[in-house]
Amino acid sequence: MANIPIFIPHAGCKNDCAFCNQKSITGKIVPPTVLEARAIIEESLKTLEGDGHRIAFFGGSFTGIGNALMEEYLSLAEEYVDKKKIKGIRLSTRPDYITEEILDILGKYTVTNIELGAQSLDEEVLSLSKRGHSRADVEKAAELIVKRSITLGLQMMIGLPGDTYEKSLETAKSFVALGAKETRIYPTVVLKGTLLERMLRDGSYVPMEFEEAIDTAADCYSIFFENGVKVLRIGLQNTEELKENAIGGFYHEALGEKVYSRVIRRSAQREICGEIRYNKRFLSKVSGQKKENLPYYKNYTLTEDNSLHGVCINEKYVLTI
Repeated sequence: MANIPIFIPHAGCKNDCAFCNQKSITGKIVPPTVLEARAIIEESLKTLEGDGHRIAFFGGSFTGIGNALMEEYLSLAEEYVDKKKIKGIRLSTRPDYITEEILDILGKYTVTNIELGAQSLDEEVLSLSKRGHSRADVEKAAELIVKRSITLGLQMMIGLPGDTYEKSLETAKSFVALGAKETRIYPTVVLKGTLLERMLRDGSYVPMEFEEAIDTAADCYSIFFENGVKVLRIGLQNTEELKENAIGGFYHEALGEKVYSRVIRRSAQREICGEIRYNKRFLSKVSGQKKENLPYYKNYTLTEDNSLHGVCINEKYVLTI
């Protein structure tokens, strides 16, 4: 199952968050026309096998672009649902851009997944990051989405202004309580041309230490894993634009790999089992980058077991990351 991504960068968003530079993140600045979106879909379908694929409207605040244009995009996607070429439609938007009226419109189409860019549920973090919405907005939007039996995704950012390890874990636990079934974990990257860059340079923003950010992301992942919330991604997708514009924070080309390795290590440290079994595809995650995890496994036996689909810390804790 794959997403066919249609990026709608910053379209519909009337807010300037402290960390946001959509062109740096997506490499795009102008939303595609409906004709261009159709070409993207057709090209993607040539390379996809199997079923269950979704057309995904990413990168902006999809439900804020205006109802007419939104329905043009949705109608295009629905054509491929009707032809049984895709299973449904995924979209991402802001929590304060979800209303009963918007959901009534979405209900005319096969929208199966809605991701909300919540980023944090701490009011101080939201305010300092200039998010323009409150915790209550996230809670209300999540409730409306869950009531419509649409799969809820909640995206979080770690290391925003005012954030701490404890606040991030509280946000992760609250995502679970709100009924999220999916999430993305984005350690904060400072991009050129953003308010966060100015805050970094004048000293009003001090990022978490890198190791603390990795530990925080790993422990948030564990909260989601243990509660059946699927982590769709850790860290921003690497692009040339991102490499050129990242000047601070937690940019690392293999950030997800480092977090997954830390998850395995910390899980092993919590469990008394004496053995870690793993599919050989996961050896790099077990070992860690530059084999940094191995000193922590002095009292463990590492066993290759290709019957697994992931890493087994004990009989009840199998990571399929």
